[in-house]
Amino acid sequence: MQTQLAPEFQNTLIGKEAEAILRQCVHCGFCAATCPTYQLMGDELDGPRGRIYLMKQVFEGAEPTRKTQLHLDRCLTCRNCESTCPSGVEYGHLVDLGRKVVDAKVPRPLKERALRWVLKEGLTSSLFGPAMKL
Repeated sequence: MQTQLAPEFQNTLIGKEAEAILRQCVHCGFCAATCPTYQLMGDELDGPRGRIYLMKQVFEGAEPTRKTQLHLDRCLTCRNCESTCPSGVEYGHLVDLGRKVVDAKVPRPLKERALRWVLKEGLTSSLFGPAMKL
């Protein structure tokens, strides 16, 4: 896929990695057959190919929105799509890069930030095991 990185991403590590991955994708659509969120939602933007388009737009300078963030959040990062990709696109790494960029540009609502913090801290806490036994 042809890409034209925005000036803010040119000559940066994240930009170079994203561009290399984006250029591998030929948009064949094989990934959709194994993507659980695409199968469930039926929305192109909730499948790997649609998310690749969204990330490409962001890396090319489009301003991400909460909707962009939502579509990236819905990815389970199961990487099923990678196993069916004939081009060997490292989708999992690309979505990690895309999330990092989008999260830096799109603030989350306070309630969502709090929930994410509680989950992150709670699931990694040493108290999680004993709490589950209760």
